[in-house]
Amino acid sequence: MLKTFSIGGVHPAENKLSANSAIEVLAIPQKVVIPVSQHIGAPAKAVVAKGDVVKVGQVIAQSGGFVSANIHSSVSGTVTKIEDTLDSSGYRKMAILIDVEGDEWLESIDRTDNLVVDITMSAEEIKQRVAEAGIVGLGGATFPSHVKLAVPEGKKVEVLILNGVECEPYLTSDDRLMLEKGDQIMVGIQILMKALNVNRAIIGVEKNKPESIANLEKLSAKYKGIEICPLKVKYPQGGEKQLIKATINREVPSGQLPLNVGAVVHNVGTAFAVYEAVQKNKPLFERVVTVTGKTLAKPSNFMVRVGTPVSSLIDAAGGLPEDTGKVINGGPMMGKALSSIDVPVVKGTSGIVIMPEEQASRRQATNCIKCAKCVSVCPMGLEPHLLSKMAIRQMHDKLEAEKVMDCMECGSCSFECPASIPLLDYIRLGKGRVGSIIRSRN
Repeated sequence: MLKTFSIGGVHPAENKLSANSAIEVLAIPQKVVIPVSQHIGAPAKAVVAKGDVVKVGQVIAQSGGFVSANIHSSVSGTVTKIEDTLDSSGYRKMAILIDVEGDEWLESIDRTDNLVVDITMSAEEIKQRVAEAGIVGLGGATFPSHVKLAVPEGKKVEVLILNGVECEPYLTSDDRLMLEKGDQIMVGIQILMKALNVNRAIIGVEKNKPESIANLEKLSAKYKGIEICPLKVKYPQGGEKQLIKATINREVPSGQLPLNVGAVVHNVGTAFAVYEAVQKNKPLFERVVTVTGKTLAKPSNFMVRVGTPVSSLIDAAGGLPEDTGKVINGGPMMGKALSSIDVPVVKGTSGIVIMPEEQASRRQATNCIKCAKCVSVCPMGLEPHLLSKMAIRQMHDKLEAEKVMDCMECGSCSFECPASIPLLDYIRLGKGRVGSIIRSRN
C-alpha cells in the first residue's frame, strides 16, 4: 500500500499536460527586471547603481539579514534603473532594471556539462556557498536555504527529506528535473546530507511520475543513503508536514518546525541548485518554469533567467489563447492570478498556468449547508468554515486560538465547498491580520 499523509486532502484533476515536454532553454530577453526581494525574510539591498555594467552571476543585491538571500544578475549588460516596479502580487516593490548586452558570465562559474561527483568542501564551506549563491526553496515557499542548514545547538537532524511530489495540478518542472538532471540532484542531496551531518535521505515522489521514480531508483544505487519513496497521489502532499507524515510517519506539532521531529525538508529543485552552487560555483539566477494550459498551443518547461517577463514565456509556448480568463502564477490550487503578464519571473516562479474563461470564472457563492466537507479535507485538521466566519467578523483573538496560523493556504477547503464559498480568501485575510498582531506583540 502506498504511503500518504493521514488527515484530509483532495485529488484534483492532474492535467500534467507538459509532462512529456523536455526542458528548453528560453532565449534571453532584451531587458530584465530583477526584484531585490525574491524570498521570505528581509529584502536584499542593492549594491549596484544606475550605469553600472554587470555580468551574469554577479551579486547585485546583498542579503539584508540572516533570513534573507543574495540576488545575482541573470544577464550581462547595463543597469538602467533601480526603482519600484509591479510584482506578481500586484504590489510595487524595489527592483533592478538591466538592459541586456551579450551574455558574459563571471569567469569563476564552471559552464561545462560534466558531472562533478566528489564533494571537496567541508560542511561549513557548503553552508557558506549556499548562502553566497542566494539559494532559496524552489518549491514555492522561497525560504532561504542556508537557514535550514544552520541547525541550532542541541538539535539533531536524523533524516533529510526531498520533496519531489509536485502535487499541484498542471506543474511538471520538478518532474522534468528528476528525469533530466537526476545525477545532479543526487549529488546535490549528498551535499545537503554532508552539510546537515546525516546519513539518510528520502525522496518522496507521487506515483503519477513513474518515469521519474524509475530513474531515481536506478540512480540511487550509486549514492549511499538515498531512498526513493513512491507516494499515493493526494494533494497537498508537497506540504512539509504532510510529506514528513507520509515518508517517516512523524507529526510536526502545531507551531513547531520539522527540525523538532528530526527532519529537514528541501525541494528537488533546490538540491539541483545546491549542486550547481557547490560543484559549479553557479549562483541561483535561473530556474525551470512550467508554462501550460488546456488551450495553450505548446505546454512547455523552460529554463528561464530570473527577471524575464512572463509574456516571453507565454509567447514561446504559442502565445496567449483568445479564450484566456486568468493567468496564474504557480499552480491553480495555491497560485494567484497575475494582474499583468509583463511581471518578471523570480526564484519562486514554478509555473504559469493559463486558465480558459469558462474555468477561470468563480461560481456564485450560496449559503453554507453545514456539510463539513471543508473540515474533512483540511490537511491541518482545522475548521475552515469557522475560521472564515471569524475572519469576516474580525475576531482575531479567537482566530489565533483556533490556530489560523497553522493554515497552509492549500485551498482544499475552497476546492471542495459545494456552496462555492471563497473560504481560503477569507482565511488569508484573517491570517494576515493575526500574523501582524503576533509580530507586533513579539
